[in-house]
Amino acid sequence: MEQKVIREFTTGEIVERLDEEKRQLSKLKLNHAVSPLENPNKIKAYRKTIARLETELRRRVLGGEKIVKPVKH
Repeated sequence: MEQKVIREFTTGEIVERLDEEKRQLSKLKLNHAVSPLENPNKIKAYRKTIARLETELRRRVLGGEKIVKPVKH
């Protein structure tokens, strides 16, 4: 996912997407530990996407925006 696409997301969407990406990365790592993935570069791609999302979130916090984490039911 490109940075300019991430910038178009609302803060709430970024927080939700970040949570989902982290969940997917942990599943991918677990699957890779059990049996080798066909394309292990997916792990790197997920890590980079997570870093981009966290960077945009941090940029918004430093810009004065409040971040409210969604409540899980």
